[in-house]
Amino acid sequence: MFGIKRWSSIRWKIVFIYFLLVFIAMTIIGVFIINQLEAYHMDSVRQDFRKIVDNGILVSFETYDNLNDHEDEIQKNIESWGMSIQEEIFVVDSNFKIIADATESKSYIGQSAVGLLENELIMKGLHGEIADMDGFSSSQEIPVKSMVFPISKDGISIGVLYLRADISSVYDALDKSRMIFIKAMLLALLITVLLGFLIARSITVPINDVTEKAEKMAQGDFSQEVAVKSDDEIGRLAEMFNLLKRKLNITLSEISNEKSKLETIMKYMADGLIAVDLSGRIIHANAAAMSMLHITEDDIQSRHFDDIIERYSGNLTLGAMKEKSAKWEGATSFDYDGSTFFVRYARFRDEKDSDIGIIMMIQDITERQKLENMQREFVANVSHELKTPLTTIKSYTETLLDGALNDMETTKGFLTVVDEEADRMTRLVRDLLQLSRLDYNREKWNKRENNIISILKNAIVKIEFTAKSKNQHIDVLFNDDDKLRVYSDKDKLEQVMLNILSNAIKYTLEGGTIHVDARQDDDKVSVIVTDNGIGIPESDIPMIFERFYRVDKARSRAMGGTGLGLSIAKQIIEEHKGTIDVASIDGDGTKVTITLPLARGAE
Repeated sequence: MFGIKRWSSIRWKIVFIYFLLVFIAMTIIGVFIINQLEAYHMDSVRQDFRKIVDNGILVSFETYDNLNDHEDEIQKNIESWGMSIQEEIFVVDSNFKIIADATESKSYIGQSAVGLLENELIMKGLHGEIADMDGFSSSQEIPVKSMVFPISKDGISIGVLYLRADISSVYDALDKSRMIFIKAMLLALLITVLLGFLIARSITVPINDVTEKAEKMAQGDFSQEVAVKSDDEIGRLAEMFNLLKRKLNITLSEISNEKSKLETIMKYMADGLIAVDLSGRIIHANAAAMSMLHITEDDIQSRHFDDIIERYSGNLTLGAMKEKSAKWEGATSFDYDGSTFFVRYARFRDEKDSDIGIIMMIQDITERQKLENMQREFVANVSHELKTPLTTIKSYTETLLDGALNDMETTKGFLTVVDEEADRMTRLVRDLLQLSRLDYNREKWNKRENNIISILKNAIVKIEFTAKSKNQHIDVLFNDDDKLRVYSDKDKLEQVMLNILSNAIKYTLEGGTIHVDARQDDDKVSVIVTDNGIGIPESDIPMIFERFYRVDKARSRAMGGTGLGLSIAKQIIEEHKGTIDVASIDGDGTKVTITLPLARGAE
């Protein structure tokens, strides 16, 4: 294969073309020169023949009426001419009889010319033509040239003068000329091959250099550069190659940057992205998609798309998507393993605008779905919370308007209920407004260094009466003289403490005990409120900070709670960079731990 490629290279093609051109040109020139040389020699022989005739030999024969009557005279005449020239001279009458013979042997006299001389040539002469012919001597087989001149008397042909000369020397000269020319042509062709090789090399070496550099570039090495050694087309090619390399480097750099950006976006985007060709082969899947569908790189390489997706949703197989829309466009959602996914898909095409595959975007909308459900539940809860007191107020006021105003005891009782329900709605609206301000960061904060012990003591003083009304004991475990300073909004933090303490009192039976402690743990301050109340079921603990969530809805509503206190408390504590945790055993009390960062000056 290497030999074939080598001999089929442009270098050898150029050498062959040079060789062929010189060979053809030399051959044409050689043939032309040899032909001209042969024609020159033949014309010289003719001229010699004509000189013989022009010297008067033919005129002397034309005085005879019959050549046969003057054979001896004619013989002597041509012998005199034959003594001075090398040509053979014959006189032939109209009956093809040789009348005279000027040869060395003189053996032709009296013989018929048929078979001895060129009959065709004699016939032309008898018809009055001067003609010549090349041929071979019948006796010695040597090349000769024959020429005839008609002998006529009063316009009637009575014979011909037949001249014949040995032209072996002419052919020998032509053969030598041919050999000289062949040698010259071989030498010229050799020189042509050498020069052609050098010229071809000067062309092909830069081309080979460009080819090798292009091959390396095809393999990914774009640092190649071709040396420009001339100002001709080859040099221009080298310049264009180098320009192409620079442009290609710029383009590839831009493509690489864009590819890197795209890969980074696809890698870290939260939504899943899958590209599938029309045969069902997965072309690409980002990390998010692989995580959502629980697939690996091996699955992408070895499994069909339908085999992977149909366990999640039969509506997303290629056949189902095509059946839904001829344009391969649409959207759907499915639930799997407790999560909800939204899928939007559309076709993608090649440069010929032909469909080649489908792009799918997969979004995990579980949290959004939960949020929407929470919003709907929130609206429903707010509506329910407002509906109950409004219904009570409406029914009581209608009763009063219907005539109960005359009964002062009834009126006083009804108005007391109306007042309590109005207070309940006020607390609900107040809590809702505070939640709204916290959600949208519109709550005003007055943070400064405060002693958490003082805040706890104030909250206990405010809630102590309620505890005593249920015959409960608040056990203070912290030291009143401690200084545990935190950077906080005093009023908001006191609101949290009141909420936790009131919940502890509310859900602890009469005669129960509530322990309150505060201590420093490294760079943090922990406030622990523990009661021996009814506790919280384990399954409810993760949801107690959700809005309007109540463990025992009927009992909580009867106790006047809105279901928003813990949610507000959690947001306030988080705004202070702290945490609030609840630990409880159903029927065996609850422990609430609030952790806040210690103020830097107090460390």
